[in-house]
Amino acid sequence: MAAAQSAPAGPPPPGQDGDVLGLRRLRRRFVACLAGLGALLVLTLIAGVGAGAVAIGPGTVASVVGHHLVGFPGERTWSLSQDAIVWEVRLPRVLLGALVGAGLAVCGAAMQAMVRNMLADPYLLGVNSGASSGAAGAILFGFGAGFGEYALQGTAFLGALAASALVFLVARSSGRVTSVRLLLAGVAVGYALYALTSFLIFASDSAEGSRSVLFWLLGSLGLATWNGPLAVVAVVVLLTLGLLTLWGRRLDALAIGDDTALSLGVSPAAFRTRLLLLVSLCVGVLVAASGSIGFVGLVVPHFARRVIGAAHARALPVAALLGAVFLVWADIAARVVLQPQELPIGIVTALVGAPFLLILVRRLHTPGV
Repeated sequence: MAAAQSAPAGPPPPGQDGDVLGLRRLRRRFVACLAGLGALLVLTLIAGVGAGAVAIGPGTVASVVGHHLVGFPGERTWSLSQDAIVWEVRLPRVLLGALVGAGLAVCGAAMQAMVRNMLADPYLLGVNSGASSGAAGAILFGFGAGFGEYALQGTAFLGALAASALVFLVARSSGRVTSVRLLLAGVAVGYALYALTSFLIFASDSAEGSRSVLFWLLGSLGLATWNGPLAVVAVVVLLTLGLLTLWGRRLDALAIGDDTALSLGVSPAAFRTRLLLLVSLCVGVLVAASGSIGFVGLVVPHFARRVIGAAHARALPVAALLGAVFLVWADIAARVVLQPQELPIGIVTALVGAPFLLILVRRLHTPGV
């Protein structure tokens, strides 16, 4: 009996090591992924501020930013022009790009769960078409003059809200918001407002105004300033990310199906309504600040799920960081490929996103995928 008591304990039986489902390992992987992507984002921001027609080294970028934020270093070793380029021009632009990329990626993941379609993106609700109509009216006909210097952003945001309200009213015409009705309403409203934007362009006799509308439709971060809507974008994106992450399990249930969501105590219609309002608000703010930048909300969520899994509570923060990194690099390419001219950033994201979409469509026909 004494020998039995002194015998060393063997390894714990399978399933009794406290990590039956690999949750600890997955949690460590999630934390490591966030840390790695966070570091990559910082390096990307530095590269984004330094790249352009006038290249500025990382050391100078760090010195200028540190001087403005904390007063270090106290003695300036850079020129006034470099200071203005870094602080007044490029840093707001790069920060706006990171916020817009994060917001589009998060909203894209939410939309794919909302309508249970892996090819859905944030613009499925027609929000970008409404914003484009408002922006075209401001550029071509001077709508929204009461907003002053923010006439473009203000009318674009109002157009986005109008499109969201119209989609909601159509989708809820029978009293219950379903994924199919929401999808069809968004597509119909989007096409109608796109036709309105095209009509405004043809009705205008301003070639320069039409070119400005086209450039805005393809997306640009050139409107970013410290005095602009940068703070509003930051608040809305962080709020959207926080709420969607808290609703992660509800999104998981909704993505599986309405019956599963109901069995887990989630009302699909009520939850879709909340998601619609939140995503519409976020996308409306993003489009008003940067125009229509495609493929970010479609491509990035799939990469995030590949990296960390399908659970939304983990996939959403990863998607936000991936979206921020992706869009900043897309903006770098848009600024340097044809410098000193600037490409619309939507062209760059489409060149990257379209091949991915083709690969995704191909995989849909692969047995077992």
